[in-house]
This record gives sequence, C-alpha cells and structure tokens, in this order.
Amino acid sequence: MNEFHVRSGAIIALRLFDIAYSIDLKRIEDLNNERRKGVTMRSSLLSAPVKSLAFDVPPVLLTLPPLRIAVGGRSMECPLTVRFYEFGVVSISLRFPANDIPWSGLSEFANEVDRTVGPRGSHLPWQGILEDLRETFLPALQRPNATLFEEDHLVTVVQEWEKPMTSSELQESLDLVPLLSGETRPLAAKAREELLRHRFSYYEDDLVVMTWDRAFIYEPRNDSDVADILEVANAQLLEFRYYDELLDDELPRMYEMVRRARRPLNLLASRRFADLARRLYTLVAEVTELTEKAENVLRVTEDVYLARVYLAALGIFRVPTISASVQGKLAIIRDTYAALYEEASSSRGELLEFAIILLIVIEIGIALIRHAT
Repeated sequence: MNEFHVRSGAIIALRLFDIAYSIDLKRIEDLNNERRKGVTMRSSLLSAPVKSLAFDVPPVLLTLPPLRIAVGGRSMECPLTVRFYEFGVVSISLRFPANDIPWSGLSEFANEVDRTVGPRGSHLPWQGILEDLRETFLPALQRPNATLFEEDHLVTVVQEWEKPMTSSELQESLDLVPLLSGETRPLAAKAREELLRHRFSYYEDDLVVMTWDRAFIYEPRNDSDVADILEVANAQLLEFRYYDELLDDELPRMYEMVRRARRPLNLLASRRFADLARRLYTLVAEVTELTEKAENVLRVTEDVYLARVYLAALGIFRVPTISASVQGKLAIIRDTYAALYEEASSSRGELLEFAIILLIVIEIGIALIRHAT
C-alpha cells in the first residue's frame, strides 16, 4: 500500500452551529460589504444542472483569511470558509492541505487533524471564529440562540494520485477502513462491512464512501458538490436535532400549563385556555416553518447520482427518523391546541349561560321586591 501516493488532497474539518431562529442572508451580504470581513457569494452546486439539483434558498458562502494551525508539530495555513443557512445554521469549514503524502500517512494525518480540531481536540478554533461571526453579523441574526447545538464532520478529499487510478483499483488496492474509522487496531469483518456499505461512483475515476462522522471522496475534477451535499445533510441533522430537543423540553411544560389551566372553580378558565392555545399555535407555526425550510433546503429532481448520495447521507445521519420524531411531537401539540380551543369555547359558553341565568335571577328578584313594596 505504501507505493500509492497522494499528489493533491485535503482534510476538511466541518463544524456546524445552530445560532439563531433564522438568518437574514441579504443582511449578511450587506454587513460584509460594510465591514469587509471577507468575500461573499451565494452558494451553488458546481456540476449539477440548476433544474436537477439546487439550493431552494442559496446559502451565503463567506471566504475568510486562512488560519495558521499546528497539526502534529507542523504549522500549516488552512483556508477558512463559512456558510450561512436561512434556517439559522452556520457551517465553518477548515481545509488542511494534504499534498505529496503517502496513503498510509493520509490516515495518520486525518487522525492528527481530528485530535487537533475535533470534538476532543487540543486546539479548538471554532469558538473564537463563531464569536467573531456573531459579533459581526448580529443584526442579521433573528432571535439568536443562547444555547448552541453543534455537529462535526471530517471529510478526506483526494484530487490526484501520483499514478492515475480507477475507483475499482482504489477499492481493491487500498484499505479505506483506518481512514474512515479513525482506528489503528484492525476491525472485525462485520464492522468493516458496515463501515464500507455506503459507496458510490459515477465515473470510473471517482468514489465516495460515507460514514456517520467521516467521509472519503476521490474526485479528480475538483468538484465540491458531494462535500457540499454532506454539509447540507449535517445542517439538516443539526436543525432537526435542535427542534427535537426543544419539543422534548416543551411537552412537559405544556402538560403542566394545561393542568394549571384546568384548576377547579377557575372563572378565568376560558381566557387561560385561549392564551395557552395561542401560545401553542405560535410554537407549532414557528417550528413547522423552520423545519420545512430545513427539509427543503436542497431540491433534487433529475441528478440521480447526487440524489442517491444525498439520500444516503440523510439516512446515515438519521435525519428522516429525527424529522418524524419532530412531526410526532408537533402532532401532539396540535391536538392539544385543538382540545384547548374547544375547551375555551365551551368555557365561554358556560360562562355566558351562567351570566344569563344570573341576570334572570336578578330581574326576578327585582320584580319580587317591587311587588312586595
């Protein structure tokens, strides 16, 4: 394996944060033009025809000055890009060049990058970058989040080998497992099979292999579409995770508020029911709006290959499962809202009936008093 040499490649470290309810992308561009943080452009997929695969609302891609980071005792200049998504997610990407390196050294380098800037890394530039972004673009953030949710992903990209290779030769000759697992010890046969299950090729000389937290991409045409699709899938995972946990916290509070609103001898029950119903309706409307934006961020129609890669990534990240969980919790809140609305109407009717009976009693009392005098 040592004879295989990577002439051009990179390790891309992704870190995504849910920073706001939503982001005004036009305002991001305007603020950047005012403050000249970097170069902005609206993201698009390079090779896919617009009608077959495209962003529904193109995110804003911001290219910032590179960072100098020490990896494995070697200082290197790493290109830095940031992508803002309308539904409140920001993705930060650091690219670590991997040029003129043997294949065996590529796995070691990927692990070094992970140890340096990964979740348990020794050097964590993410918070500093994020704080700077939030300070600069705060006016574009609608209802910023105090508590941050985040996701990370490590993508190894090879653009050129020292000797040309087809995807078949690559899979037969090279062991991708250490690179994708981050493990130095041999894995069991079943674990290896599971790790290599999601493999895709379109041309003879390209290959994509995806796992939960890592991916390998061989793409000699310098095409970033697959890497962009992996980022989008991670952004959707992050957004649905955020709302899944938000609704987890909201449901017990909702039950308690319903219990308090149903206290006996509560003359203001109709108002309490109506206020709570309006609050739940607002929550459902907001969550539905943002999850629909996240779900439809990428429109896939005719590009079968990229569609397969995208759907596989969503499946690996369990996005459909978490999305279904969010929809199930929203259904509970909708049902509660409908029940509260009915109870509010019923309570108002009962209160009106009580007022009418009270007026009749008063009128009868007044009539009897007049008759007695």
